[in-house]
Amino acid sequence: MHHVIIPEIDAATVWRDKARGFLAAGVAPSRIIWGDTTSAADLFALEQDTPPQSAITVPRSFVAMANTVVWHNDPERFARLYAFLWRLRDAPHLMADRGDADLAHLRQMEKNVRRCQHKMKAFVRFREISREGANRRSFAAWFEPTHHTVEPTADFFVRRFADMDWRILTPRISAVFEGGQLTIQAGQPKPDLPKDASEELWITYFRNIFNPARVKLQAMQSEMPKKYWKNMPEAAAIPDMIANAPARARAMALAAPSLPPRHMPNAQAQLAQCPSAWDGPEATLPAAITACTRCPLHQRATQAVLGEGPLDADLMIVGEQPGDQEDLAGRPFVGPAGQLFDRLAAAVALNRSKAYVTNAVKHFKFQPKGRRRIHQRPNTAEIDHCKWWLEAELAQVKPRLVVAMGATAAQALTGKGTEIMARRGRIETGLSGLPILITLHPSYVLRHPDADGRIAAEALLQQDLQAAAAYLG
Repeated sequence: MHHVIIPEIDAATVWRDKARGFLAAGVAPSRIIWGDTTSAADLFALEQDTPPQSAITVPRSFVAMANTVVWHNDPERFARLYAFLWRLRDAPHLMADRGDADLAHLRQMEKNVRRCQHKMKAFVRFREISREGANRRSFAAWFEPTHHTVEPTADFFVRRFADMDWRILTPRISAVFEGGQLTIQAGQPKPDLPKDASEELWITYFRNIFNPARVKLQAMQSEMPKKYWKNMPEAAAIPDMIANAPARARAMALAAPSLPPRHMPNAQAQLAQCPSAWDGPEATLPAAITACTRCPLHQRATQAVLGEGPLDADLMIVGEQPGDQEDLAGRPFVGPAGQLFDRLAAAVALNRSKAYVTNAVKHFKFQPKGRRRIHQRPNTAEIDHCKWWLEAELAQVKPRLVVAMGATAAQALTGKGTEIMARRGRIETGLSGLPILITLHPSYVLRHPDADGRIAAEALLQQDLQAAAAYLG
C-alpha cells in the first residue's frame, strides 16, 4: 500500500506527477491511499514514495477536468480521479460516455469548483490598507470559499488588479500580490480590516440598481448564498430593501408614464378619418361605405357591397358578408345562399323587396386557391370595424325587426356570436335597442355535410322566417 499526501499549495501539479508515476508503474487504485493535509495517517500504509516517471498519454479533456477537480473539498477527490484515470488506460472513449457514473460524479465536482470560482470573483470585497513606504496602493480582502479555489482563481485577480498590491486571505490558503509578483501562502485567521471610504458609495449604488418589482428571493439566494453575506458590506442593506420592495414597486407603477403601443399612431390616423358614429347626410352613406378603408379587407375585395331595399322597411335582414358572386355583382344575397333565402322567404309570404337586406361585413374576405376564391369567416376586429356602418344603416332604416342570419350577424347586432342553435327562433334585444331574431345563415344549410341534416336545417330556417313574418303581422 502507498500513502500519498497531496499538499494544499500546488495540489494540481503534485497530484499529476504522483498519478503519472503510479500509472507508469502499474500501481492499481486499490493499492494507493490518497489524502490531503487533513487526512489521518494509515497505520498499515508504506511511507509516501515517488514512483518513476515516464511518458503517459491521456485525453486532454481528462487533464482539464482533473486540473479543476483537485481543488474540490471532497477528501476522496484524488482517489476518484486516479481510479478513473486507471480505467482510461484501456478505454479512452470513457471521457465521452455520459452514462458512466464515475465520470458523471467527477463532472459534478468540476461544476461545483467552477461555481465556487465564480462566487469568489463576484463576492471578494477589497478594503484599502496602509503600508509604510509602499509605492503602490495596497488592499486586502477576507473570503471563505466552499472549495480550495484561491490558488486556481488568483490569476484572475492578477489580471484584473495588476496596478495595485493586494492579498486575499482565507482560513486555509492566501494569495498575496506585491510588487507585481503573486505568491500562494498558508491561510490566516480573519484580520480586523479597516472600513473603506468607498463602501458608502458602493452601497448607495447597490441600493439604486435594486429593482423592487423583480424580487425573487430563492433566485437571489441561489446566486448570492447567505454564507457570503457577512463579508459583503452591501448585504446589510438587503433585508431593508426586501421588506420595502412591495411598497416601492407600487410607487414605481404609479409614477411610471403610460406609453402608447407602437401601433397607436396608425390607429389614431384611421380614427381621425372615421369618426365614432356616422353623422353625415343619409344620401352620402352609400358613397362613404364604398370608400371605406377602416380595415384591410378593402384591399383585396372587388368592391364594398351595399345594403339594398326601402329605407323605411319594417324588416331588416342581416347576413355575414358578401360571397364571391356578391363581390363581383356589388349586390347582397344574389349567390346560392341568397337564392335559397328568396325561396324560403317566398314560401312563408315574406316579400324580400319590402325588406332592407345587408351584411354585417361589407367586403368579401377570402383565400385564393387556384382560380377560386375560398370564403373565410370575418374575425372580431373586422366585425367591429364594419359594425360602424351597420349601426348607421339601422339608424337610417329604423326597422321594427332585424333578422340576424348566422354567427357573424348575431355578434355584430347583439355582441355575442355563439350558441346560435340554442338561440335561434328567439327574439333578443340588440345593442341598438332593436328586437333581433336569431336564425341560421342560408350558407350553413348549403354546406351541411349530409342530406338529412340539410333538410332539417332548411326547415329550421324556414320556421324562423315564418316567425319573423308573424311578428310583423
